[in-house]
Amino acid sequence: MMRLITFNLGGQAYLNFMGNEYAHPEWIDFPREGNNFSHHWCRRQWSLKYNKELNFSYMGDFDEVMNRMERKFNVMTHGHEFVSLMDEENKLIIFEKGELVFIFNFHPSNSKDNYQLGTWWHSPHMILYETDDEKFGGHNSLAEGRKIWFPVQQGLAQHNRRNSIKIYVPARCAIVLAPFEFAIK
Repeated sequence: MMRLITFNLGGQAYLNFMGNEYAHPEWIDFPREGNNFSHHWCRRQWSLKYNKELNFSYMGDFDEVMNRMERKFNVMTHGHEFVSLMDEENKLIIFEKGELVFIFNFHPSNSKDNYQLGTWWHSPHMILYETDDEKFGGHNSLAEGRKIWFPVQQGLAQHNRRNSIKIYVPARCAIVLAPFEFAIK
């Protein structure tokens, strides 16, 4: 979730510390006078990302999807940005960036069922991806009996937006939505 919020609100670029996340150092001894400036013991274990028994592969898969969606929607450089909600008590952050709606529920146990959130767009919204997806090591809590498309309630204002939708937002989960006209790109 932190990767996703940083990726989309951090500016016009994203730095992935790939060397530390996907290739934990086998040994940490950077080149110095005491080891004759050798790189031998500052090797990275690049194989960790490809080991399906470890969680590193899930982070790699998630980064791949984030980057693919960025190439498709150009969110980082898009001019439209609107923070709909920052709710400290419920630990919710909802914002529009570019043509997408981002929903973050950082609460450890409080899922939101039929949560009404504001949106600028008037067409149905589709889930593009979400952090709790099984392919990212999650529990797939949205997949069980939940909708993929969410109809918009036009004229029913919420969070300073002219329209709204109702959606299930699991605890410790982030969801990325696209309005219909952009989802079919």
